[in-house]
Amino acid sequence: MTKIYASLLFIIGFSLQLTAQQPKKPNASKIHESIKKLNFLGSVLYIAAHPDDENTRLISYLSNHVKARTAYLSLTRGDGGQNLIGPEIRELLGVIRTQELLAARRTDGGEQRFTRANDFGYSKHPDETLAIWNKKEVLSDVVLAIRQFKPDVIINRFDHRSPGTTHGHHTTSALLSFEAFDLASNKNAYPEQVKEFGTWQVKREFFNTSWWFYGSKEKFKAADKTNLLDFNVGTYYPKLGLSNTEIASLSRSQHKSQGFGNTGTRGNQTEYIELIKGDLPKDKSNIFDGINITWTRVKGGKAIQDVLSKVERDFDFDKPSASISELIKAYQLIQNLENKHWKTQKIKEIKAIIYACSGLYLEAVADTNYGTQNSSVKVKIEAINRSSSLITLKSIDLPENISTEKNINLAENESFKFEEQLNISENTNNTTPYWLNKKGTLGMYNVEDKALIGLPETPRHYNYTFNLIIDNTVISYTKPLVYKMNDPVKGEVYKPFEIIPEASVKLDEKVFIFNSNEAKDIKVTVKSGKNNLEGNLQLEIPTSWTVSPKSYEVSIVNKGQEQTFVFSLKPLNNESEGSIKPLLSIGYKSYSKELIEVDYEHIPYQTILLPSESRVVKLNIKKRGKNVAYIEGAGDIVPQSLEQIGYKVTVLKVDDLSKENLSKFDALVVGIRAYNTLETIKFKQDILFDFVKNGGNMIVQYNTRHRLKVEKLAPYNLKLSRDRVTDENAKVTFLSPEHSLLNYPNKITQTDFKGWTQERGLYFPNEWAKEFTPILSMHDKDETPKTGSLLVAPYGKGYYIYTGLSFFREFPAGVSGAYRLFANMLSIGKTN
Repeated sequence: MTKIYASLLFIIGFSLQLTAQQPKKPNASKIHESIKKLNFLGSVLYIAAHPDDENTRLISYLSNHVKARTAYLSLTRGDGGQNLIGPEIRELLGVIRTQELLAARRTDGGEQRFTRANDFGYSKHPDETLAIWNKKEVLSDVVLAIRQFKPDVIINRFDHRSPGTTHGHHTTSALLSFEAFDLASNKNAYPEQVKEFGTWQVKREFFNTSWWFYGSKEKFKAADKTNLLDFNVGTYYPKLGLSNTEIASLSRSQHKSQGFGNTGTRGNQTEYIELIKGDLPKDKSNIFDGINITWTRVKGGKAIQDVLSKVERDFDFDKPSASISELIKAYQLIQNLENKHWKTQKIKEIKAIIYACSGLYLEAVADTNYGTQNSSVKVKIEAINRSSSLITLKSIDLPENISTEKNINLAENESFKFEEQLNISENTNNTTPYWLNKKGTLGMYNVEDKALIGLPETPRHYNYTFNLIIDNTVISYTKPLVYKMNDPVKGEVYKPFEIIPEASVKLDEKVFIFNSNEAKDIKVTVKSGKNNLEGNLQLEIPTSWTVSPKSYEVSIVNKGQEQTFVFSLKPLNNESEGSIKPLLSIGYKSYSKELIEVDYEHIPYQTILLPSESRVVKLNIKKRGKNVAYIEGAGDIVPQSLEQIGYKVTVLKVDDLSKENLSKFDALVVGIRAYNTLETIKFKQDILFDFVKNGGNMIVQYNTRHRLKVEKLAPYNLKLSRDRVTDENAKVTFLSPEHSLLNYPNKITQTDFKGWTQERGLYFPNEWAKEFTPILSMHDKDETPKTGSLLVAPYGKGYYIYTGLSFFREFPAGVSGAYRLFANMLSIGKTN
């Protein structure tokens, strides 16, 4: 019977390049700080490996106190981390962490860049890292960042001289930066870059050291500090009402997916940097000592300096628009600079200041938050001059090279509104992160358009340029098309305007486990991006599997509506694995991608298009017990995965944990990092241990010893460590081959450890009581065996199991051995 379900479904001051946040409206104090920064011609590039590696205290200090143009180059986007706020991992986590970095930079005043390196997970040595990354390409991207940004100073977060002592990505970032320092000035290095950006000689390179790198405060105090500079980064900004360290904490707290919420501090704090290349400043409190950071560093800059010094000195905090005439003079002089780099940068800065001083508000708002190819949307345009300055709206350049003449005098505080229609052409690209457009490798993103390399996000396709005449000078401001709405609770809410395909398809699970020869229902949801969608839906399946029906005719009336279609998929008799893909044909076009929406309050709304594909696995898996309780930790899909193999899983909150509630379950599974994230779970430990004592099985997945919420993690002594095995193919040795975990009800063999992804496991215990039996041993190359990945101890009538094995990564990848082993863990001590 056919089954169809349908449902309707830059500085702390300001930035003009926002895509989804409400436009910033800086006050006079912030405008004045921006003028000070306009008068500073020096720059610093901070380099590390991941989102959250950056030192926000130093970035904020350099940007807001020193007034230097400051950027953070993160080699990766953090795909390989964990997620404490939701289920997204890998590519989707990388999108979230990219936006968290941008939010951090909006807070501390820095800028953000990336390379094409993919965070493939923890690495113990640069050799391992560079065996997976393409060194030539990543180094090219670092050199490109230097040649484009043209920093006077580079600061590395990590030490290039200590490989093997920290994350391999960390040391690699420092090694590549150290090498790029010289390559950036070599015209024979990456000559294709030189043609467009020239070469660049950085003056100095530092390592951002601290007592931590010396092993203790005592050792650091006794160390030779000849090559060290130090800064008091605890400075207070009266105009902002914040200390620098408070701003840094706010910036750090943007890394919410990593649980890096940070409490603000006040008072003196010292940061140290060690010179590793270039000349040592005579003034060890001034990173720019001996470097010309005034307008006189560029030809023609003295006249600009004279004008802007007057603007800074005579700035009227009650009437910022009084500075516009002088700012226009400086703008005209900057336009004539020969130095292309500083000309481009300072034009951007001074235009933003003129915009803020005049109280301008320019905006283009669509009547919907998305459109599709060959469709049209209505756009409302607003222009208002909230100052007494004489400003004329000469024209507006619309998308697709269309211009509309206006020649309107923008009278003070009078709003001018217009309506236009945007016609979206057939060849317009869909909105999605550019680095995910093409399939890359384990270690590298594949970016076809080389002009995009280094950019934090995909440039907006539709922009509106307002051509103004201010003080007899034409100045243009470009605004991205946005969508905004009124939320009854939040008020005005902004979203970026996205281009989505006319149809997208989604499978309801990423993995389908078949534990018998019986068919399973596979749900495919089709979402329409336009009205009156007509097409044909099929499901591509592995050879010899069967599907019914062969196809569906799809007819969806309304834009935004979804329909769910159910296919019946039957596996082979034997164990096998493969993939399934939905394919929707509309005329001569085919659609096979899923439209994923990421919507968290601390970052802009994101749409991501990824191939819609799921793993199907036919395996002979046995299990005992049926009812499983699950305590969610930092976000994973383990409950859904266990349901795939026939368990009935109930997710419990900490408040639900009672003897009575737990009595109905055969086993209890604690999610990853639950003991790091659930504050009140410490009050329930006795209840959980009694559950085990009375015959239940308790499985605790990995936690870190940092911020552990309980003193007693297990019924017996158990201490966590930083031990981990990062090689997903590392040999696994059975320490207790006769133990029931390896034999009942499924016989576990070496084959069950093939095809694992990213890692074997992490944060294994390294000390435990004699009651525990270690089951497995494994290790990375040239390391000692790690035996704490899977520990089991009988307690009363039940069993307590602690595991650092990465089941939360293996289940979504459809690793059959991970399912079989976990079924044994749930089944231990149980009979039919």
